[in-house]
Formats: sequence, structure tokens, C-alpha cells
Amino acid sequence: MSLNTANTLTDAELDQLDDFLYSDHVSEDCLDLIGVHGLFCALNISPTPLPEDIWLELVFDETPKWESDAQQKEIMSLLKRLYASIGANFYSDGEIELPCELSLDPEEDEDIAPLAWWSQAFMEGVFTQEDNWFSNKTDDDVAQMLLPIMVASELFDEDDINKIRDDENLCAEMCSQIPELLVDLYLHFHAPEK
Repeated sequence: MSLNTANTLTDAELDQLDDFLYSDHVSEDCLDLIGVHGLFCALNISPTPLPEDIWLELVFDETPKWESDAQQKEIMSLLKRLYASIGANFYSDGEIELPCELSLDPEEDEDIAPLAWWSQAFMEGVFTQEDNWFSNKTDDDVAQMLLPIMVASELFDEDDINKIRDDENLCAEMCSQIPELLVDLYLHFHAPEK
């Protein structure tokens, strides 16, 4: 069994984690499963690892009200395995499958598209270690690769980003590139220079 398959969560485990992240046990500002995936993608791409206690704060916002030690152990194990499986996928050059449509159309009864929520959580991971992401002369390359995620996140109000967002075709094309760009970003920081 490879590292990748050993850590991959089953659908039932993903549902269990999703249910917990939506439960009364956590803060209203806790990330949902889509947000956790976005954050974990950014943290696995980041040139330097973020300590677990810090990324747990980003996930939960405040300490969950655990029902029991067993529940805490189980949820923590699921989160760590999800984090590791995303990292293993990047390491093995696998394209990352996002847990949402590559579209900025909100679902019914929602104000924001799941992809925008994923992108916001991803950018939160970038902001947490901004100095590490933009620490050398290839900053422009990183910014260029991040552009579709920045557009999708709806966090930025610059004219050039608004123009892209207003162009439906260009915006859709950029969103479709995100999985491929994640791999490019990972390789940018982690592939040995030739």
C-alpha cells in the first residue's frame, strides 16, 4: 500500500469530518471541508511547513467543544490523514482533485460559490506565510500562478482582478486551470533545480 492510499480518507470518513466541521462542537468561523482542503493545499505547497498547532487554529478558529477524548482523537486523526494525503498526492505528481466545481456560480441558497470559499481558505494559507511564498526573485512567477486563485477568492478589489472577474469566459478559463496550477506551484517550491 502506498503512502498516498494509506492516508486517503474514505467517503464515509470525509462525511464524518464534514459533519463535525458543521456541528455545534465548533466555532461559527470554523472552516468546512472545502475550506480545509483549500488551506491544506496551500500549506502542503508552502516552501516551509507550518506547525500543526497553528494550522489547527486556522481550521477551527477556536478550540472545539469535544464530546470525549475518543472524538478528539478520531477527528484529529482524520484531519492529519487528509493533510498527509494531499501532500502525498503533490509529491507523487498527481493532479489535485478539488472537492467542488471549478466554477464561481454559487449553489442554491448560497451567497458564495464553493470554489470561492476554497480559494479564500487557500489564500489564508498563503497569507499566513506570505514572506516564504514571496521571498526571492521568482516572486512574479508565484504571483502569476496564484492569479486564478486570487480571482476566484473574491478577496481582492484591484482593477485588473475585477476586470478578469467581469469577463465570464476568461474567469471560467482561469478557474479551470487551478488544479494544474497547484501542481506547478508545488513543483516551483519543491522540485530540485536542474
